[in-house]
Amino acid sequence: MKSIITIIIAICALKISAQENYYKSTKTFHENGYTYQCDVQDDSDFITLYNKDNKLTYVDKIFKSTGEQVSMLDNNVEFEEENWTRPKCFSIVNNAFSDIEKRKLKGARFAIVMYIDPNSGKVSEVKFRFASFQPYATIPVSVYRTIEIELKKNIWFTPTEYGKKLNYIYIGWKQQPE
Repeated sequence: MKSIITIIIAICALKISAQENYYKSTKTFHENGYTYQCDVQDDSDFITLYNKDNKLTYVDKIFKSTGEQVSMLDNNVEFEEENWTRPKCFSIVNNAFSDIEKRKLKGARFAIVMYIDPNSGKVSEVKFRFASFQPYATIPVSVYRTIEIELKKNIWFTPTEYGKKLNYIYIGWKQQPE
């Protein structure tokens, strides 16, 4: 009898201590004044999380004048070289997570992708990619929203003449918050 009670207590403790996975399936999050979409790929455990207002998440990068798709092998420079955006982007991501969340995420990276307006150089959209089994799946959508807002507010680029010919400029990186 004591064994059964001990097992039941252990199972309950595991359930209580387990972190909720918010992103197990494709769904829409209606939050405080914003809506996020979580798309889970059918053939994998990878998640794409983005603001439902995004227009470019699944749009090909094209030349505005011709509609021709930009080759993945295209190595043309899309924005002027500078040295401040990368550390600023890393800082924004780092500051969005609490110390407890950072400890939970240790050893795991996720992808942050920005879509840059080729006319203004400003961040117009942001999306996130991670696996459903990673600890990022236990982070509430409000944290990702904070990153999106801060990137849009504090990051910009200077598009080259080539970059201005595109419908967007795509910049992404993987990061583990520190």
